[in-house]
Amino acid sequence: MSEGAVGKGGGARPPKVARVKNKAPAELQITAEQLLREAKERQLEIVPAPPKQTIADAAELADFQMRKRKSFEDAIRKSGSQVGQWMKYAGWEEAQKGAGAKMRKGEGPENGVHIGGSAAEALRRARSVYERALDAVGPRNISLWIKYAEMEMRNKQVNHARNLWDRAVTILPRANQLWYKYTYMEEMLENIPGCRAVFERWMEWEPEEQAWLTYIKFELRYREIDRARAIYERFVYVHPEVKNWTRYAKFEEGHGFIKSARSIYERAVEFFGEEYMDERLFIAFSKFEENQKEHDRARVIYKYALDLMPKDSCVELYKAYTVHEKKFGERAGIETVILKKRKLQYEAEIAESPMNYDAWFDLIRLTMSEGDSELVRETFERAIANIPPSKEKQFWRRYIYLWINYAVFEELEAADMDRARQVYLTCLEYIPHKKFTFAKVWLLYAQFEIRQKNVRKARLAMGTALGKCPKAKLFRGYIDLEIQLREFERCRTLYEKFLLFDPENCSAWMKFAELEALLGDVERARGIYELAVNQPRLDMPELLWKAYIDFENDQEEFDKARQLYRALLNRTQHVKVWLSFAQFELGQREDDDKATARARRIYEEANNSLREVQTAEKEPRVMLLEAWREFEREHGEDTDLKRVMDLMPRRVKKRRKIETDNESAGWEEYFDYIFPEDESAKPNLKLLAMAKMWKKQKEMVPSDTPAPPLTQTPKTTKTSEEKGQEGKEGGKKEEEEQSQETTNATANPDADDEDMKNESSSDEEDEDGDESQTEK
Repeated sequence: MSEGAVGKGGGARPPKVARVKNKAPAELQITAEQLLREAKERQLEIVPAPPKQTIADAAELADFQMRKRKSFEDAIRKSGSQVGQWMKYAGWEEAQKGAGAKMRKGEGPENGVHIGGSAAEALRRARSVYERALDAVGPRNISLWIKYAEMEMRNKQVNHARNLWDRAVTILPRANQLWYKYTYMEEMLENIPGCRAVFERWMEWEPEEQAWLTYIKFELRYREIDRARAIYERFVYVHPEVKNWTRYAKFEEGHGFIKSARSIYERAVEFFGEEYMDERLFIAFSKFEENQKEHDRARVIYKYALDLMPKDSCVELYKAYTVHEKKFGERAGIETVILKKRKLQYEAEIAESPMNYDAWFDLIRLTMSEGDSELVRETFERAIANIPPSKEKQFWRRYIYLWINYAVFEELEAADMDRARQVYLTCLEYIPHKKFTFAKVWLLYAQFEIRQKNVRKARLAMGTALGKCPKAKLFRGYIDLEIQLREFERCRTLYEKFLLFDPENCSAWMKFAELEALLGDVERARGIYELAVNQPRLDMPELLWKAYIDFENDQEEFDKARQLYRALLNRTQHVKVWLSFAQFELGQREDDDKATARARRIYEEANNSLREVQTAEKEPRVMLLEAWREFEREHGEDTDLKRVMDLMPRRVKKRRKIETDNESAGWEEYFDYIFPEDESAKPNLKLLAMAKMWKKQKEMVPSDTPAPPLTQTPKTTKTSEEKGQEGKEGGKKEEEEQSQETTNATANPDADDEDMKNESSSDEEDEDGDESQTEK
């Protein structure tokens, strides 16, 4: 053996399997049928059939029978516990009855061809085999008894068969198959009393339901109604099930005994009682009454069952009741059924999730529609017993409304004030006030006590609430309560406590000042506003300042209002404050010209202030100039409007980098505003514009032509007014030229496209174009 054929462990390696390289399907496919046919055709050995021999006389027959019995005895001796061997032996002995004169040797009498022999002797031998089998195998083999008895019946040995059935049912009384065969034989022999006696023997053992039903059908075949009724009476007590009682009642109904059928249903209801009630019984009873046109009876049965049965075990009963009411009931009855059905659904949801407070609300609403106060109270008590396990307010929000609805029900529906008060107090005890509270509950309880004309308890409740868990809502509710009671001194005290608790609450300061103003104490209200605006921190200062200014306007203290505007502008330079200030000045109509002039000064001052302060954000300044332009269009002259228009910015499109996490994410386009005042204020841009103008003039004038001296300009005498006007015009023209050159110089350097560099609005382009044309 070569070295490659020996493994590492010293054993021989398995031979290598040849790998199939071509795995494509063969051109000629062979089917399984073809393989079988070829195998059949190629059989080399053909087994010949056994020779046929004929038994000629009794000696040969006896010899054949002896050899056959010997083979059976040998087989039984080897496997005596197998029933099949005994049955074959007994069947062969039965077949040895005289049935002919000749028989082919080799076929065997079991194939149906027999000769010679005594029938009685054959039956005797067969009985002997069966008796030996019963002793060997055991008397509890049902199939052995059946084969034995059927042999006797085939050979018309009735008494032998009857004795066998008696022996079998005595030994095996629970074998229903033996009883069925026994009764069938007696009925086929038309031995009706004997068959009835067998049934009675059988019923003494209280067999299963099918045996009783077979007995009943036997009596009905011979129209023995009374006997069948008596069997049913015994049957429903041996097998006390709803379907058997229903079957008994339908039997009576089918034979026209209506009163008896109704009595059976009533006996069934009494038999099962309230402990074992079944919806199938009541559905069948109701349908029986419905078939008899007794709709009121059927309705009473449905209601009786629904009132007594558990809600989770009468789903089909509700469906049947709904169908009945839709077919034969009135509108009120149908609605009642539907409500009960919904109530059952809500009960199922609550049983699945007791913390489902929405299902509790729906159930309580349905219960309240029924008008039973005790039932409503019971439902409320069941609902509020499901306290949220977590001490977080979000889990208590829905739960607390159960208490509120309970208290409102006791007050309005049940008119039990003591019970309503107890509900409120119990609810307040359950709430963990150290972690959170519900101001709504405190306020509702205080309002309840006010309705009961018990002001002392209401104030005590609100004081307890503020002491345990002060909240802004509690202060506001308590103050509103005292205002309704016209206790203004208490209101002042509460406002003071409120502002000590929350000095940043602008709404509280404003409400306090409004209260003092309503009471006519203007100086006190003004003092409150002064204290408020001087607070270091406020939640909504703009509303507070606006309320203070409106207060001074209402008091016609316009100088103080102006002082407030100035004080506010010292704190903030917001454009809306300037606009409001200008509108305020414009609204003082004692002298239109003076009001317009003051408003114009405010706009000018605002423009200068925003130009100095807000250099990064240009939108507020644009907003201011647009408002100023509208103001001049309505109240100013053309010169004033033109001056504002000269201040209006140009909108240009620019590009800038987008940076995210110190990485460049591309470029974005945005619009920017360029103000003429800002351009003229930049010296580098102005110098660049002047250099460009000088270069253009140098290109236009030839190099050999000397430049004219500046002293050759003729002098003319002008008045001081003309000089001033000329200076203004010259200065304005120079500013326009410088603005135009600065615009060209300050074009967007980041833009790639030449059209994008100087892109602006259409109106501004037209104005610039006209100016440049004029310069040329």
